[in-house]
Amino acid sequence: MELDRVTAPAQLHPDVLTLRWELLARKKQWADALETGRTLVQIAPDRADSWIKQSYALHELKRTREAWDALISVSEHFPGVSTIPYNLACYGCQLNQAETALRWLKTAMKIGGRESIRKMALGDADLKPLWPQIKKLSTRGS
Repeated sequence: MELDRVTAPAQLHPDVLTLRWELLARKKQWADALETGRTLVQIAPDRADSWIKQSYALHELKRTREAWDALISVSEHFPGVSTIPYNLACYGCQLNQAETALRWLKTAMKIGGRESIRKMALGDADLKPLWPQIKKLSTRGS
């Protein structure tokens, strides 16, 4: 991998780790992606993306409860990032917490735009159990 040529100190730069995570995710190498995500959280805990990537890898490894726990623990630290409540909606739905999932989805809509989040949610298999309710969420209503 081209990233392996990066100098040792630069290997731990958050941007390098983020790129490494993206490549691992593309290959669906979730165990390695989780390790990279955990390193990101240790090195750059102030970046929302660090937490999002760690949790996403956990979810892909069928460790959704851990993904939920990790992401919910920092949700208040990143109030302007719609991906966090969106992912919490996905995880909540998969954990059979439909009402909680719908609340998180509505939060994501407030931050990221109702219609764009709604459209994305209607194509997301993790949210399929909520599709009937999501379809009822108009561009103006709740």
